[in-house]
Amino acid sequence: MAEHKPEYPEVGDLVIATIESVTTYGAYAKLDEYNKQGLLHVSEISSSWIRNIRDYVREGQKTVLKVLRVDPEKGHVDLSLRRVTKRARIEKIRSWKQDRKAEALLREISEKLAISPEELYSQAVVRIEENYDLYESLEKTAKEGPEILIKIGVPEKLAKVFAEVASDRIHVKMVKVKGMLEIRCMKPNGVKIIKESFLSAKETEKAKDAEIRFYVIAAPKYSIEVSAENYKRAEEIIQKVAQSVVSNVVKAGGQGSFRR
Repeated sequence: MAEHKPEYPEVGDLVIATIESVTTYGAYAKLDEYNKQGLLHVSEISSSWIRNIRDYVREGQKTVLKVLRVDPEKGHVDLSLRRVTKRARIEKIRSWKQDRKAEALLREISEKLAISPEELYSQAVVRIEENYDLYESLEKTAKEGPEILIKIGVPEKLAKVFAEVASDRIHVKMVKVKGMLEIRCMKPNGVKIIKESFLSAKETEKAKDAEIRFYVIAAPKYSIEVSAENYKRAEEIIQKVAQSVVSNVVKAGGQGSFRR
């Protein structure tokens, strides 16, 4: 929570900053997460020669800068733009947006529980931050329910409100992977065997963080579709499900294969 953030960033940190003024020797920027001002010297704006500083930074621009030096006694913070990679900038912006959203959700949770932000922090957030990134915990709670918070010591009443607010406000994007099963079973009860193999596999691999669907293409071909939060998890599940279906059918005297 914002009130528990240190007063100054540390050397090497990436910070979100708003350019407040531009001069011939650089620019002054407000550090949005700390409510402090820092100096972006012209030598730290770009690795190439600069004809016009405003080609790179301008008043009101929000950007990601790297902290080079911090002097709390003088209140000085020296910053760099040229030392921030594209990947680091994208990741910092993503993280900053998530932190802001987490703060907004915590305020809503605090209001629903009719307790102060400080009470919410001491009763729940401190335990969450010992185990998870705060926004990550809210995402997991939205997908998996209050149990993940209860397990780490968050009181049940609070955990349920966390889950309620998170599921309302966080919409987790899912990815899909597909594959095709070719299944045959010439036994008299072959249709039943195939059906039960699908049901058994789906039940065995049932997970709160994924959805599994089967579609008939045209017997003996069937499609498997798995939706999960990332491709690694989706691939893991689709392979296990397909293996389970084929194994069950083969054990019953049929044949089966899977391909992507």
